[in-house]
Amino acid sequence: QLPLAEDPRFATTVMVVSGGYPGSYSKGEVITGAEDAVNAILFHAGTSRADDGELVTSGGRVIACSAYGKDIDEALANSYAAADTVEFAGKYMRRDIGQDLKKLS
Repeated sequence: QLPLAEDPRFATTVMVVSGGYPGSYSKGEVITGAEDAVNAILFHAGTSRADDGELVTSGGRVIACSAYGKDIDEALANSYAAADTVEFAGKYMRRDIGQDLKKLS
């Protein structure tokens, strides 16, 4: 049995998706900027490597940008800042994620 460890920080995730998702969307779009994200953890979901080694899209949900903060505002700011570094043709992300949670912090 493992002990439960609690963390007092808030955590948020903003999902970067392919334009058109959940409907049809293109694959193989070159992804840049993911390596420039700071204060966040990027979880690759719909990504793969092209034959030349470039990072490309391979699914609708491309990258989850998760971050901590002392409150919801800081965590969201860190998640959105990381998501803003990720670029590819057709990139889309919702800008309302977490707004309903701000009253809790």
